[in-house]
Amino acid sequence: MDLPEELRIRPARKPGQEPTSTLTLDAYNRLKAELSDLTMVGRERIGARLKAAREHGDIRENAEYDAAKNEQGLMEARIRTLNHMLRDPEIVEAPVYSETVGPGMLVTIRPLDEDEPDDEVYLLASHAEERAPDARTVTTSSPLGSALIGAAVDDEVAYEAPGGRFRYVVVEFQPHTG
Repeated sequence: MDLPEELRIRPARKPGQEPTSTLTLDAYNRLKAELSDLTMVGRERIGARLKAAREHGDIRENAEYDAAKNEQGLMEARIRTLNHMLRDPEIVEAPVYSETVGPGMLVTIRPLDEDEPDDEVYLLASHAEERAPDARTVTTSSPLGSALIGAAVDDEVAYEAPGGRFRYVVVEFQPHTG
């Protein structure tokens, strides 16, 4: 795998030190671009909104200023999250062909308890930040993700959630190549 220079030259982890996240190279690059956009363009945009809101007068009763401050807080929390995830990630390769479902695969499932079911496509990912076009992301630690791991085509999977018990049949799966 051709890693970016910042990942190639990083020091080795100390014994017992865990990676800050597990990502594919595609997700790493996407999150790095998001972080760059938030720290450059996002902060500049929020600063301009705050300045404009302050010009409207008393900030104690200024809904526009409050909204901008809330957005700033959410953005800064996202920046902290991204910084942590990208500090020392474990970069994993997309899976190759397999006879059973595993992390990094696009899985098409069909609900068994509906009269006219529509197929649903999920990316089974190790981390919630992974994305695939036209697919929802489900993590391996979620109830549905746990049920899908190790399943094969035509297998029935079921899981319990606060909304009840859900049953699906695996229609197809394939590696997500990013």
